Amino acid sequence: MGALPEAVEELLETALVGELTVIDERGRPVTHPLIPLYDGERIYMTSSVLFSKKLEHIKANPKVSVSISDPNAVTVSRFRRATIQGDATVDDTDLHAGWERVLPIWRKKEPAIDFFLGKRVALPLFFERGVIEIVPRRAFLWEDGDTSRPPQVFELVEAAR
Repeated sequence: MGALPEAVEELLETALVGELTVIDERGRPVTHPLIPLYDGERIYMTSSVLFSKKLEHIKANPKVSVSISDPNAVTVSRFRRATIQGDATVDDTDLHAGWERVLPIWRKKEPAIDFFLGKRVALPLFFERGVIEIVPRRAFLWEDGDTSRPPQVFELVEAAR
């Protein structure tokens, strides 16, 4: 078992879409659908720098949340909903190749990335990417996806790294 409860980890490992919520410069929440990548300790997401303010929002306020709420985006037999709150950092020191460190997790989840990698020369701005790294602090789990009842709440300790 990793840093998160097993049921939440299962969602992160199978969900093709997660909703990343950041806080904008006016203090308002802004949500972005992204592919959540999980290594057992941290949640990673990548973002093209083209037309993206989310990276700047995270740099200004690292408090974020990731929600898995779409039953069609999860490939597990038993649907649940989860929200993970945490602290994020942005690694944009090498926009051309720095994101490749999460490529093995990305490839495992979404093998179609190899098709896009083959088109890398034709889509150069898509592959100028920053990596969002999220340390989970709290998780909320709704068994069977039923949000009419209170969730289970898990206070997390930072995974050693």
